[in-house]
Amino acid sequence: MNRKTVNPHLHYGFIGLGLIGASIAKSLRRVFAECTITAYNRSESARIMAFKDGVANYVTDKIDDTFKDCDYIFLCTPVEYNCEYLKLLKDIIKPNCIVTDVGSVKTNIHEAVKTLNMEANFIGGHPMAGSEKTGYENATDRLVENAFYPITPTPLTNPDKLNEYKAIVESIGAIPVVMNYAEHDYTVAGISHLPHIIASELVNLVKSSDSEKGFMKLLAAGGFKDITRIASSSPEMWEQICMTNTDNLIKLLDDYINMLNEVKVRLQGKDNSFINNMFAESRQYRNQFSKNTTSSILKSYRLYVDIADEIGTLSNVIRILSDNGINIKNLRIENNRENEDGVLSITFVDNTSLETAAGLFKANGYTVYVR
Repeated sequence: MNRKTVNPHLHYGFIGLGLIGASIAKSLRRVFAECTITAYNRSESARIMAFKDGVANYVTDKIDDTFKDCDYIFLCTPVEYNCEYLKLLKDIIKPNCIVTDVGSVKTNIHEAVKTLNMEANFIGGHPMAGSEKTGYENATDRLVENAFYPITPTPLTNPDKLNEYKAIVESIGAIPVVMNYAEHDYTVAGISHLPHIIASELVNLVKSSDSEKGFMKLLAAGGFKDITRIASSSPEMWEQICMTNTDNLIKLLDDYINMLNEVKVRLQGKDNSFINNMFAESRQYRNQFSKNTTSSILKSYRLYVDIADEIGTLSNVIRILSDNGINIKNLRIENNRENEDGVLSITFVDNTSLETAAGLFKANGYTVYVR
């Protein structure tokens, strides 16, 4: 089943029009122009924008019979609220409606679904995409493109509904991965949740270790900025995630602390062979990661350009972008090139813009590095 075989007239409901919910709604509207979308959001501004944009056919400030004809309902609120909305929807939805969610932790909602006897009406979902920005105004209809989208069915999920849901996910450009919800939570604890903790504490370590002159802060660039970029994420969201995936995080934190202690002991013993193997092993494994997919760690469409320190060079780069209508999110000169391949760092709004710009720069004789 693919986008051509998904019924284009399905009725989708959205509880919450934040960055993820609104982006999925906009993607569905782009792909299935004839679908119906009903949306609830607490704040009026997002409801008004969704209606004026033509994304939502109906908007409401209540969870009521407005959602009774929905074929799929996406729960897109903070994880602790999704379970409450489930209770409200239980006696509203039609028998074959599928309720799904976009939360990055699945155990709590699967347990709630089981308690409510809604397993036949639920399929968990986790679009592994994001942005440092939030809210409806920053949502795009391409946010989940090429992003992994774990899907966690229940034991009572209808196989036909599961296949249809996978096809819907594929239709908006994401990559569905069906897995058990417990395995999902352990997996994302390791590759998403723990890295956020590590990044935040690494930043705090530098903050507490810096001199009065602030040289660490001044010279922080390259690799340090890359591995700590996710420390800029929403504190409220990550507090909720940590409080709902605690057991998995504690287990992995114990493992990580043990590994760091081993490194400390080996450094004290000047065990150069161990240190070399550590970097070699991690490098080999890291190089196997797919370059064609995004993850829950904030996406960054970035390239580096080698430019000469001459008058007019920077303006020429900007002219190339401007003449070809390419929007950028950020542009900066790298003062510390210890971990960078190019002196000019440019961040784009999407992968298409990045690839187009890279081709134009190369055609104009620039050396470009895409990371």
